[in-house]
Amino acid sequence: MKRRKLTFWLIVAAVLVLDRITKELAPGIPAGGIMLIPGVIGLRYAENTGIAFSLLSGVPRLTGVLGLAVVAGGYVWLRTKDIAPFPTVALALMAGGALGNMADRLIRGFVPDMIETLFMNFPVFNIADSCLTVGCVLMMISLLCRPKDWAKL
Repeated sequence: MKRRKLTFWLIVAAVLVLDRITKELAPGIPAGGIMLIPGVIGLRYAENTGIAFSLLSGVPRLTGVLGLAVVAGGYVWLRTKDIAPFPTVALALMAGGALGNMADRLIRGFVPDMIETLFMNFPVFNIADSCLTVGCVLMMISLLCRPKDWAKL
């Protein structure tokens, strides 16, 4: 259990560091953007004052406080639980992504986004968003394919 908690915090820290680095570099992206893989993915700087898909735009501090409450509540509930390795990774990715975006909402009043899909019309997103999404997918896989991991909770 101790090793899983260390793994959890190392993943959270890695997500936060990578997210912070990319968000600090994002304002330097040229106005026309940068094509990384033609027709597939590029970089374009955007500022999002809302949550997913710009929902609740214009109230970033409120969404930041709500995010803080969810992360804190999850931490308090889960800190004494013995969670299996697969869900531990999923939760760590989700926590790191949530904390990264929450910090930006509270400090900056917006979340910097920079990753743009060119093959479909999709909002610009960031590393924290990606980690949240991957964490959610892993969590769904865990819940559907490994329900015994959740029996003790």
